Amino acid sequence: MKIERVETFLVPPRWLFLRIETDEGMVGWGEPVVEGRAHTVAAAVDELSDHLLGADPLRIEDHWQTLSKGGFYRGGPVLSSAVAGIDQALWDIAGKARGVPVHELFGGPVRERVRMYAWIGGDEPAQAAEQAEARRRQGFTAVKMNATGALGALPTGAELDAAVERVGAVNDALGGPGGTAVDFHGRLSPAAARALCRELEPLRPMFVEEPVVPELSFELPRICSSTTIPIATGERLYSRWDFRDVLASGIAVAQPDLSHAGGLSECRRIAAAAETYGVAVAPHCPLGPIALAASLQLDLATPNALIQESSLGIHYNVDGDLLDYLVDPSPFTLQDGHIERLTAPGLGVTVDEAAVRRAAERGHRWRNPVWRGPDGALREW
Repeated sequence: MKIERVETFLVPPRWLFLRIETDEGMVGWGEPVVEGRAHTVAAAVDELSDHLLGADPLRIEDHWQTLSKGGFYRGGPVLSSAVAGIDQALWDIAGKARGVPVHELFGGPVRERVRMYAWIGGDEPAQAAEQAEARRRQGFTAVKMNATGALGALPTGAELDAAVERVGAVNDALGGPGGTAVDFHGRLSPAAARALCRELEPLRPMFVEEPVVPELSFELPRICSSTTIPIATGERLYSRWDFRDVLASGIAVAQPDLSHAGGLSECRRIAAAAETYGVAVAPHCPLGPIALAASLQLDLATPNALIQESSLGIHYNVDGDLLDYLVDPSPFTLQDGHIERLTAPGLGVTVDEAAVRRAAERGHRWRNPVWRGPDGALREW
């Protein structure tokens, strides 16, 4: 079996899908994307396809090593995301070729279902309590919300109080603490992150995510030691080497993104490394159905997997949503806040190729917002 064709599709709302076809008609799907840089990643996939065409798709590890390390310049979000989508598609082919879901190739399942959480509140966390109640009615037992909107270098007491009030209201909507994750989105300074964590401690959030931007990861030990709240991070880390010092910093939850951090192959290694530090794994996934299916395959085979993010109904999904590109959305049916073990071969879902091709005719040019303060200075989104 040889790889015969590699195609990418820019599909709304902000996704990039990848289709790999073999000379025997076997098809694998992946989701390589950097949100806001989808065209750039598509170009990277095109460059990497020179290595893939005519090659055996089942030599997944050799392809991963060559695509990641065969060039003199390595790493970074664009290359790692291109490799991630290719890796997903190759594992999809491998599972289909053997007639089993990918997690069976990883040694079999360690659980029968995966707990899920959904986004609420948008970029600026408005109406969070109402949205949490709506998610609870949908069957979710956990949600994630932004703690704040745009902030200056030193948040005011009123801004901190408003964040605490919103989290408390979401707890009430969910019936109590334990199911609310709070995303700082790298918007706070280290000092402000420590201060807000102290204020949030009585509300016992499930975790606080990305308290500071990854450039300030050296501050994580101080942040972790200053609070009893579990700290989570990792969506903007792209390899096991990026995670190495972070895992030793005292974090509780690692959040590699299977569309950014080298795909299933590398995220399995990151999860194993996290286990050696007693760190749980909760894959980051505000993306499409292929990325979610890949994340669930990892969760099902990973002992230290904690919970899985889903983009269903997220505020970005205006022109398309999670289930729009699937022939059968039932594998993602929520039951008591969980998704049951995927059993179909490969990644476990069937992509609606006709829908993908129609959507790609529209394409997209999504860009993340650029925020500025009252003085005109750039602020973290």
